[in-house]
Amino acid sequence: MIGTRMEAPLRQLFNFKIGAAVNPTTISSQEELLTYHFNSITAENEMKFASVHPEEELYTFDAADQLAEFARKHNMAFRGHTLVWHNQTTEWLFQDNHGRPVNKALLLERLRSHIHTVVGRYKDDIYAWDVVNEVIEDTGAELLRSSKWLEIAGPEFIAKAFEFAHEADPNALLFYNDYNESHPQKRDKIYRLVKSLLMQGVPIHGIGLQAHWNLFDPELDDIRAAIEKYASLGLKLQLTELDISVFRFDDRRTDLFEPAPGMLEQQAERYEAVFRMLQEYSDVITSVTFWGAADDYTWLDDFPVNRRKNWPMLFDEHHQPKAAYERIARLVQG
Repeated sequence: MIGTRMEAPLRQLFNFKIGAAVNPTTISSQEELLTYHFNSITAENEMKFASVHPEEELYTFDAADQLAEFARKHNMAFRGHTLVWHNQTTEWLFQDNHGRPVNKALLLERLRSHIHTVVGRYKDDIYAWDVVNEVIEDTGAELLRSSKWLEIAGPEFIAKAFEFAHEADPNALLFYNDYNESHPQKRDKIYRLVKSLLMQGVPIHGIGLQAHWNLFDPELDDIRAAIEKYASLGLKLQLTELDISVFRFDDRRTDLFEPAPGMLEQQAERYEAVFRMLQEYSDVITSVTFWGAADDYTWLDDFPVNRRKNWPMLFDEHHQPKAAYERIARLVQG
């Protein structure tokens, strides 16, 4: 039953919000854990374009509405994720009635209509949106990732997305969100993009560091450098999708059915070091959201290796605190 747990709630340990990505299944299967330890949620997939707007004249809000109701019921903050992304976006958006590519004006009008509908529906529930997601090219000299958004509308679609979201809800905090955000080359590109948006007067309020990290990468010094560089823009920062995989990204081993000896202790040390740093920057970091809540459900069980068990969270498959949780709690409690 809710309230029977004895460990200190995560949500009471820090000055910033503590969130978890959820879906209609996990708000039921993990309800006690979520309501005890977290004071914020993010929709895992339920608010992405393909989920809420699969056809031009059809919106499907049932799953997203369930999450909004859960947040209201438990007095939790709610982050919206995400309005513009190159993935999980249905093809009709980029095509006319004859299957030909749409022009820039029509694409931007469809984007405006979508954002006004979705953001407007949840303006009393959602306090912050990941407006634009992952438009930076990972490597090389190019700043922006190749996508149909860029091909049809040019770079302007990024600023327009923020403008449309601000029109739909002037009170919502609007974030640019990306992964590999602490790797120096991509960090500098994200900084360039966001600085250019600010110089244009675009209503952007923060940067989301996805923080899909592992036991070995990125270096703590690179995380610190990223936080300081982004904060120098005068924006708020949020960790939006935190998990710490027990495997390097390029490690494709499939022989582990439980954590190897020492692996969870190494993870605990990593989490402790990360949260020690986050505390230092609590004046600019306003929220830390895990991409899940416990090891029984994590996207990393299927990425980058399908059906390979991973153990990236603070709580195990039975929703019990792991060594990583204990180290963080001791860090805060002295």
